[in-house]
Amino acid sequence: MKYLELTIGAALVYNFVLTRFLGICPFLGVSKRISTAMGMSGAVIFVMTIASCCTAFIYNYMLRFTIDGKVIDLSFLQVLIFILVIAALVQVIEIVMQKLTPALYQALGIYLPLITTNCAVLGAAALNFNANRSVLDATIFGCFSGVGFAIALLLFASLRERLELAAPPKAFQGTPLALITAGILAMAFVGFAGLC
Repeated sequence: MKYLELTIGAALVYNFVLTRFLGICPFLGVSKRISTAMGMSGAVIFVMTIASCCTAFIYNYMLRFTIDGKVIDLSFLQVLIFILVIAALVQVIEIVMQKLTPALYQALGIYLPLITTNCAVLGAAALNFNANRSVLDATIFGCFSGVGFAIALLLFASLRERLELAAPPKAFQGTPLALITAGILAMAFVGFAGLC
């Protein structure tokens, strides 16, 4: 039951993009096409999962330790270390994507390196720290937070592709219509609040 609540809560109820409003930059920037949204979704799921696992391990086993009975607490370095771990993971993904899928790498453009500064990824690590989660719990939370990001991004990308075929008034074309759509999608996700 604990893991069911953790997974549904991370993916739907407390969705990083639509309820916590973290990670909006790549959400708006990469959502014009489903193909690029899928690539970004996969990258974010991978980074959030591995970053949550690594940062929880570092926090639980390396930032707090005991030497000769004296507790050494280096948790004030958490944000710096979390950012370094996330940046390293994004660099690995960037190199792999550049070699294996150059078209997707070009399509994602600047948004791929922006995962490093994506506040949703850092937010997942910080929330794991605040909740004092174990490495397993943090990894599950990170994975399903990434899945929630992917769900929101893919829904939004499909809506934006459909809206391109419509003929909205000139004042709503482009960014205004995207923001209105994102707001309506966020309101729809509020309906999941009763699940947890």
